[in-house]
This record gives sequence, C-alpha cells and structure tokens, in this order.
Amino acid sequence: MANFLTDYAVPFAWILGGIIAVVICLMIGMAYLTLFERKVLAAAQLRLGPNVVGPFGLLQPMADGLKLLSKETVIPSGANRVVFVLAPMMTFILALVAWAVIPFNAHLVLANINVGVLFLFAISSLGVYGIIMAGWASNSKYAFLGSLRAAAQMVSYEVSMGFVLVTVLLCAGSLNLSQIVEAQSHGWFGVSWLPGWYVLPLLPMAVVFFVSGLAETNRSPFDLVEGESELVGGYFVEYSSMTFALFYLGEYMNMILVSAMTSILFLGGWLPPINVAFLSYDWMGPIWFFLKTVFVLFCFLWVRATFPRFRYDQLMRLGWKIFLPLSLIYLIVVAGVLVGMGWLPKVG
Repeated sequence: MANFLTDYAVPFAWILGGIIAVVICLMIGMAYLTLFERKVLAAAQLRLGPNVVGPFGLLQPMADGLKLLSKETVIPSGANRVVFVLAPMMTFILALVAWAVIPFNAHLVLANINVGVLFLFAISSLGVYGIIMAGWASNSKYAFLGSLRAAAQMVSYEVSMGFVLVTVLLCAGSLNLSQIVEAQSHGWFGVSWLPGWYVLPLLPMAVVFFVSGLAETNRSPFDLVEGESELVGGYFVEYSSMTFALFYLGEYMNMILVSAMTSILFLGGWLPPINVAFLSYDWMGPIWFFLKTVFVLFCFLWVRATFPRFRYDQLMRLGWKIFLPLSLIYLIVVAGVLVGMGWLPKVG
C-alpha cells in the first residue's frame, strides 16, 4: 500500500494538480486576452474600448462568458449533429493538450519529453481537423468554403514552420524545449551578460515563424477563413452559444501557444533579458516567460490593428514563393556555417 501511494497516487495527484493549475491560468489568460485585444484595437482607433463593466472594464470578459453560456445552442436541421458538436470540442481539447510540453521554468513543465518540438508540430497539424469537421458538418456552403481555405492555409505555412524548427534544432542540438532554452543561456560575442537568444542570428526565421503563426491561427491579416465580407464568418457561421465559445477559446489559446513557442525558440523562454545574478533567480523565470509571451501577443494585436486583410492569392504567394524558398535557403546557410566553423552543438 505504501508503494502504491509513493509510486502512483502521489505522482498522479501532483500531475493532476499541475494540469488543473495550467488550465485555470490559461482560461484566465484567454479571458483577459480578449479584453487586452479590445483595448489595443480601441487605442489604435482612438477609442476608449470596454470601460463600463467593472473598474476599467475588467469584468467585461466575465460578462461576455455569461452571455454565451446563457444562450441556446442551435443546430441546423441539415447538419450532422454528432460531428457538428464534436468539432469545437476537438479544437478546444487540442489547444489545451499542446500546453503539456511548454516549460514555464527549468523545473516547471508538465511533461519534459525529448521530442517536445515534434509533439507541438503534430498537435498543431491536427488542429485543422476540427475546422474541416465543422465546415462539413454544418451543411452550409459558406462554412465548407471557410474550412477548405483553412486546410490550404495551414498546409502552405506548416512547411516553412517545419524548416524554421529544423534550423533551431541544428543550433540547439535537441528537440527538448527546455534544452532549447538552456542552449540560449550563453552570451553572444564572448560577453557573458548579453542574452544568447536565437532571435539575433536567426532573425529572418523568427519573422517567418511569427508570420506563419498568424496564418496558422487564422489571425489578421490572414483571417480569410472567416472572411466576413465573403463567407459571413466562415467555418463557424452556424455555431452559437457554447459551441461557438469553444472555437473562440481554441483560437485564443492557440494565439497564446504560438506566442509562447516564439518566446521559447527565439527569445530565451524563461531566461532574463540580461544575464546578471539579481535577474536570474529561479522564481523570476515564469515572470520573464510571461512578459515575453505578452510582448509577442501584443505584436499579434498590433498587426490586426494595422494591416488590411490579404487576398487569397497573395496569401498563397507569400507562403509558397517567398517563405518556403527563404526558409530553405537560410536553413542551408545555417547548416553550412555550423559545420564549416565547427559550431555544431555537442550531443550526449
């Protein structure tokens, strides 16, 4: 019995507590990301934004959530009812599962697996199935066209993202996300206090990754999947109430995930901005990670407030004719430099 408690019950309770803590933090973060987005858009358009519900509008996300919960779920008469309901659940669950391998600190990660990058790449690839299921099950031409656009968009940009990940892998010598962060702890140019983040040598790849992340999450200026002017909302045009809210939650959690990934791959994850002792305490790691993720999220919102929506042919041209050759050439250059200069990371 004692062995059962120490070998199974306590580790299970510890993991379950960690999962609940991550999910609660994500839900709160997602709720206030919607408020943050509306405030940033309002500032860009010289408006006040939400400021009525609670002090400074801080209770607006709660009011929005209650409104969606209290509405009736409407399922179209010609829809496949099972697939129609499963699609938003699949999108939401996949957006949550991906967070299992995200390290918040050197010792603060739910599953510190050696193939974390591959795991995230696989989960992000599965996300398109929820959208295709929603488009097909809605029995609506607008929803179906939106889902087809989403599938084409995701395939186009995942190839470039794959090359970006391989480039980071070559520099770090590991697919483990924690080890990728630790590989950035050494300062550049022999200066120990300078951050050794990969954003400096891999700046073009960081830009490709960020823009591809916008396309992967169907955010502006690549929100052709929703395309209100043409598709009336796209794949979730028939959704309402909690089924709509699950898609909404999934989209915003994917935004946070891409921002966290950008922080880990290029901005040093939980590492401080300057390698000095008083900024490098263990408890400060999650704070640096949070601030870097918020910075990337702000860039998401700034792009939405600034750039007009791309045409579909422009979206495809950017993905296949610019990002794909650029990422492939840069990968070859980085590999050549690492081999030629003898800078390949030592593994094992």
